[in-house]
Amino acid sequence: MTDPTLGAYPNSRMRRNRRSDAVRRLVAENKVSVDDFIWPLFVVDGTNVRLPVESMPGVDRLSVDLIVDAAKQAQDLGIPAIAIFPFTDPSKKTPDGSEALNPNNLVCSSVRAVKAAAPDMLTVCDVALDPYTTHGHDGLLDGDEILNDETVDVLVKQALVQAEAGCDTIAPSDMMDGRVGAIRAALDEHHLDHTRILAYAAKYASVFFNPFRDAVGSVKALQGDKRTYQMDPANTNEALREVAKDIHEGADMVMVKPGMPYLDIIRQVKNEFGVPTFAYHVSGEYSMIKSAGLHGWLDAEAAMMEAMVCFKRAGADGILTYAAKEIALKLNGAQ
Repeated sequence: MTDPTLGAYPNSRMRRNRRSDAVRRLVAENKVSVDDFIWPLFVVDGTNVRLPVESMPGVDRLSVDLIVDAAKQAQDLGIPAIAIFPFTDPSKKTPDGSEALNPNNLVCSSVRAVKAAAPDMLTVCDVALDPYTTHGHDGLLDGDEILNDETVDVLVKQALVQAEAGCDTIAPSDMMDGRVGAIRAALDEHHLDHTRILAYAAKYASVFFNPFRDAVGSVKALQGDKRTYQMDPANTNEALREVAKDIHEGADMVMVKPGMPYLDIIRQVKNEFGVPTFAYHVSGEYSMIKSAGLHGWLDAEAAMMEAMVCFKRAGADGILTYAAKEIALKLNGAQ
């Protein structure tokens, strides 16, 4: 009986196209390029300061001057964008996260410095209050309740401050309802209509975020959890509704976060909407691979590259990953 999967070619040998590296590269359906990457960076107060993030091997918090150096390195490697996240001094944290609205805060200062030194480097700025609040939540807190509309009002102001500092891409990660539309309207009203919005459209309440929270200094401050506003990991259809809503409100690009445990969501989002879709290879995913590599349990370099290929196969147009620089070095060396 003829194998129906072979169609009109019953004598086809699939392994012929796997016999050498050259032919495997020739027929590869998905390829990773430096053009795919956004490199997340953590900024801290001071000058010439480099503080390792213990829970993220190989990742440091950098002062603004070193953020500029990193941006220049990224540009030289061909990485098109960096994302900037602050480690806010605890003395500047408040229940309402007012430091987020300071035009001279770490993020805004970094954006201005990067744009002065490397104007073609795209900058992505997180819009959420968790790095700035004493309670570690992404929004304003009233008892145990995260206030949605009141938080959106503050996020709009935060987005304007970042865009006025020169940020190219505003990235709301807070998961408040209606924030994308409110931010889009405010940007347009302030003649910032060229500023893009990359919406964290399907952001799940995941344990894989903890090393990131360590890096921005919110892990110890966090009161309770974020399940009342971030998505339930059990849900798929809800993610599609969230993405549809953000696109309708004016998002230019959308993101699924975390990445590898949610490859099915990336694929469904891409198939359903066809918009630029990003995967966030989050801190927990990164740290698991790096830590296993340090213990000799797997080849971390190969595992990291395999993860990137998986994102592309799932339909991601771009990837936020802390491994962007090391992968770019490898890709550039292979050319």
